[in-house]
Amino acid sequence: MTSDAAELGEIQETLLIPLYGRATETGKPDGLLHDAKAVEMVEAIDYDFARFNGGRSLLGVVLRTSMIDAWVLDFLDEHPEGTVVEIGAGLNTRFERVDNGTLHWVDLDLPDAMALRSKFFTESDRRRMVAASVLEQSWIDAVKAFPAPYFLIAEGVLIYLDESDVRRALTLITENFLGAYLVLDTSGRWIIDHQDRHDAMKKVTARMRWACDDPRELERWHPGLRTLESRDLSQLPDRIRPRVPLPHRIMLRAASAIFPQRFGHYKVNLYRIGPTN
Repeated sequence: MTSDAAELGEIQETLLIPLYGRATETGKPDGLLHDAKAVEMVEAIDYDFARFNGGRSLLGVVLRTSMIDAWVLDFLDEHPEGTVVEIGAGLNTRFERVDNGTLHWVDLDLPDAMALRSKFFTESDRRRMVAASVLEQSWIDAVKAFPAPYFLIAEGVLIYLDESDVRRALTLITENFLGAYLVLDTSGRWIIDHQDRHDAMKKVTARMRWACDDPRELERWHPGLRTLESRDLSQLPDRIRPRVPLPHRIMLRAASAIFPQRFGHYKVNLYRIGPTN
């Protein structure tokens, strides 16, 4: 099967970067994760993935997705029948990596991305695929058809929106999912201003728009939000640290110290949505 990625929109094209990162990592003898489905999709999709070869960001997206996997697994340890929502699911294979046989899952993405996704994934009684924007009300009911509690993930999504749309998306989420967990990544102003030098971003048309230097700022936007964790890519959760080869850990710590603007201004954040009073 050959699938053409040319029909993806500018922002949706960026979903191919983490896909290729996972496929590349799978080919390493000491890879942080093994994702045979990612390899299958890269081989099937008509796209010049080689343009991303050699970029350090491939390891970065694998670290990011592995950190989020760890938080999802923590959630499922406590709530094995809970519901996980992938906002901007792209071609992520997180369901396949963490499925415990009882969880529930919703994949959400724009129609063009979901059309591509539907060529490789199918729905089940525990899994739904919804073609919609995070800014639309329509996906809320699809999620609530599955049982609480909820764990929502917006990985590599909100950073491509204008701040006004980020606020709209967070209002929609916080008003509808009291008690849920929310994961999202943030990029500081320095990263936004220098993205044309980024090894992957300089090769795609989409541009990051939302600059956030302090992830706790979101608590001021929405008083119900509480920051549980906020990590740069060198601050690995205990659950995955042993799987990262020691040379990689040393490199990450050194890079974090030498390039604090690059590392310290990109964060992966875990929030809890609570009452506003």
